[in-house]
Amino acid sequence: MSLIIKPVISEKANYLTDLRGTYSFLVNPKANKIQIKKAVEAAYGVKVADINTMIYAPKVSSKYTKKGLQVGKTNKLKKAVIKLVEGDVIDIFAVN
Repeated sequence: MSLIIKPVISEKANYLTDLRGTYSFLVNPKANKIQIKKAVEAAYGVKVADINTMIYAPKVSSKYTKKGLQVGKTNKLKKAVIKLVEGDVIDIFAVN
C-alpha cells in the first residue's frame, strides 16, 4: 500500500513552503498520521516535526442527456501538510 500519492504543487502550497517550511502531499485516505510520518521520513530522509491532515469529500456532478440524468463523482482525497524539523528540506522537483 503506497501511502504518499503525490506532492501538491500549487501556488498556495509553494507559498507555504517558502513562508513556513511546510510541504503538502496527497496521501491514501485510510492512512493515519503515524503511517504518513514514517513514509515521508523513509522516502525523503528527513525528520518530521508536525503533521496536519485534511479529508476532502468527493465532488458530485450531474448533467442531463438524451438518456436522462447522468450522475458522477470524484474520489475522496486526503491531504497532509507536513512541517519538518528546522534545517531539513525536501527537493520535490529533483529528478531521480
